[in-house]
Amino acid sequence: MKFKQLLCWAFIMLSSFVLAVESDLNQYRLGSGDVIKISVFGQEDLSLETRLSHMGVINYPFLGDLTAVGLTASELESLIYSGLKGDYLVEPSVSVSILEYRPFFIDGEVKKPGGYPYQPSLTINKAAALAGGYTERASRNKIVVVRDIAGEQTTFNATVTDIVQPGDIITVQQSFF
Repeated sequence: MKFKQLLCWAFIMLSSFVLAVESDLNQYRLGSGDVIKISVFGQEDLSLETRLSHMGVINYPFLGDLTAVGLTASELESLIYSGLKGDYLVEPSVSVSILEYRPFFIDGEVKKPGGYPYQPSLTINKAAALAGGYTERASRNKIVVVRDIAGEQTTFNATVTDIVQPGDIITVQQSFF
């Protein structure tokens, strides 16, 4: 009986983790550097893959320039759906997916500073591991993150367990001892 309870508990914990990750990704705001795919069922001429430029504008057939930066994938789907519905298609089936997230950047006291592909649920500790690990002088208590929040560059202190967001600039500072 205890094994079934343990198995049930593990399933519940895994399910809540998956829902939390999905919720974060559903709220993910598109930004410069993201690669997206727009598909309209049965309409190959309306499907495209593109990397969002620093302006965040895509030139979409029949609709012209659309600003995608700052929108969620579902908001962009709705924008395209409402633009195509009626004049061009009766009931378009639009899908927007993120093929590649914009990278995050890590510098300071890591062995291989630079830009790395974002992965959902990536912690600062794991980001440092991607960058070759911490140097001998690295302080795991003095980490600064610069993040774009609603178009504003925000700087804050972070811990090694904080979650990285696409586009983050992480600086691992030196320890004096």
